[in-house]
Amino acid sequence: MTALLEVVDLQAGYGRAEVLHGLSFAVAEHSVVTVIGPNGAGKSTLLGALMGLIPSRSTALRFAGEDIARLTLEERVMAGLALVPEKRELFGTMSVEDNLLLGGWRPQARGDKRWRDGLESVYTRFPRLKERRAQAAGTLSGGERQMLALGRALMGQPKLLMLDEPSLGLAPLIAREIFAIVDDLRASGVSILLVEQNARAALRVADHGHVLETGELGLSGPADQLASDPRVIETYLGAGHKD
Repeated sequence: MTALLEVVDLQAGYGRAEVLHGLSFAVAEHSVVTVIGPNGAGKSTLLGALMGLIPSRSTALRFAGEDIARLTLEERVMAGLALVPEKRELFGTMSVEDNLLLGGWRPQARGDKRWRDGLESVYTRFPRLKERRAQAAGTLSGGERQMLALGRALMGQPKLLMLDEPSLGLAPLIAREIFAIVDDLRASGVSILLVEQNARAALRVADHGHVLETGELGLSGPADQLASDPRVIETYLGAGHKD
């Protein structure tokens, strides 16, 4: 498969505190790659660095064949990167539909006169959002807010969708629904970089996985192989780690 995102020797942190120590990995087109690991391992820092939100340096940072290391956040969005942050970052007093329309600024800025057609695509994927299209985003349930955050990102027609802990704070049944959506997105051709503490669910839906611990990638490989690795089972998939 062709690499959509190529990361070589990525280092990032806050001030003098380096959090990521030379990460190298790739995300192939039309695949789901997951990064699992404990709290404080640097998973959110990784996504922030890739998005241009956190200062970083690397030997190479290429997206769709282009060097993006010096691009601003806005330029990376325009290139096709999208991040659904852990806290969703919705506009709570605005309606569901207005939140979605805000997500469409990338195709709008590129001159796509049919960019609003993305609304129907989002509503088809998330029928509950269509039912609540006039409702204030702040009144939605946790699962519905996550669906809205996903839908808003998809309105931008991204090449790579980065998800930061999409199951965080959700009831198990709703979390499974979110992972089913991730699987469906991959089937429709969307490339996804998934950061997740729920290792079992993440590896189940991913093609490839990495274990991030204290800012370094310890284990990497096909997701099904990682899921059967004794070290991963003992640390992340044992009896105390359930969906």
